[in-house]
Amino acid sequence: MRVLLAFDKFKDSLAAHQACEVAARALHGRDPEWELDLCPLADGGEGFTEILTMAAGGRLVPCRVAGPRGDPVEAKLGLVPLKKIPRAAQAFFPTGNPDALIALADLASASGLALLPPEQRDPWQTTSQGTGQLLQAAAGLGATAIVLGVGGSATHDLGLGALSALGLCFCGTDGKDIGPPTPGRWPEIITINREVSPLFPPLFIACDVTNPLLGPNGAATVYAPQKGLQAEDLPRLEAESARLARLLCTHNGRPESLMNEPGAGAAGGIAFGLMCAARAKLRPGFDLVAAWLDLDARLAAADMVITGEGRFDASSLSGKGPGAVVRRALALGKPVHVFAGGIATATHPGLALHAITPAGTPLAQALREAPANLTVAMQSAF
Repeated sequence: MRVLLAFDKFKDSLAAHQACEVAARALHGRDPEWELDLCPLADGGEGFTEILTMAAGGRLVPCRVAGPRGDPVEAKLGLVPLKKIPRAAQAFFPTGNPDALIALADLASASGLALLPPEQRDPWQTTSQGTGQLLQAAAGLGATAIVLGVGGSATHDLGLGALSALGLCFCGTDGKDIGPPTPGRWPEIITINREVSPLFPPLFIACDVTNPLLGPNGAATVYAPQKGLQAEDLPRLEAESARLARLLCTHNGRPESLMNEPGAGAAGGIAFGLMCAARAKLRPGFDLVAAWLDLDARLAAADMVITGEGRFDASSLSGKGPGAVVRRALALGKPVHVFAGGIATATHPGLALHAITPAGTPLAQALREAPANLTVAMQSAF
């Protein structure tokens, strides 16, 4: 029997590839007839670069860049020859060059919320500059096109930090560059000079967020509180976001309607900034990942599917990652098992749900013991 292990991350506990490996070890020796296919999932956040790069047999390049508060962090770029990527995934970033070199990067590794302890999370002071440095490094390594995952952001700087690393200057009344252009310094910015080089490789953003930049469903209202924004500061951040966005549109000759594009508000507006100044194009994140991992073919070949993540609830079944795996697998008539730290949804025919955390376990303990709990749950289920 062929078993597909397609886990996403257990946030703050297990990376996706670690969850797959724990599950595989738990099943090892249970039945010599079982053939295990490990398929860690990525959603554009943590693990995006490594999972896709390794799946295609590419190479990882360490890069020292500025973290979200300016301190250096080590992030990674992935470099994959186009010919190694499944054709279905190639369609998401057409290059017209069969010898193209595709670079992969993720914002989470350079400008991610997980890089900061709670007391340092403050969207007024965080920057996406390190993400821009990653993109610049990718261009310097000869990438023909760049795919950027933008999940897990610590920032709400409209991507101005990234754009400053790509050549733009955000200037005050004295004409001097203000850098990095964090929102706390936005009132000082009067003009923008320079542009992203026209020779910069085509940039594609893997993103499943559909929020516009501004308004009640915009980046500041929906996501900035998770990054440390105080409720009383929301009107000020929204107003400054609108002003800087208009300034960026004017400088780059782009229509202000770009702010309303679905996904413009992704990752604190970095999607808007990169679309506006670097001509980036948005691509549906999970669909790209599924095509890259050849997920549908692996589901079709499986006799049983096992997936999971930190929490699985009703929204999971209408979302991406494990929820999408469940929907696709059930549509093919495959038996599916979901293992999660917590379960908060009703089961369906063909779907077995397993909560791995013993009732009453404090969160910190549950996170620490997730590998052991997953092992026990897997061994008990099969």
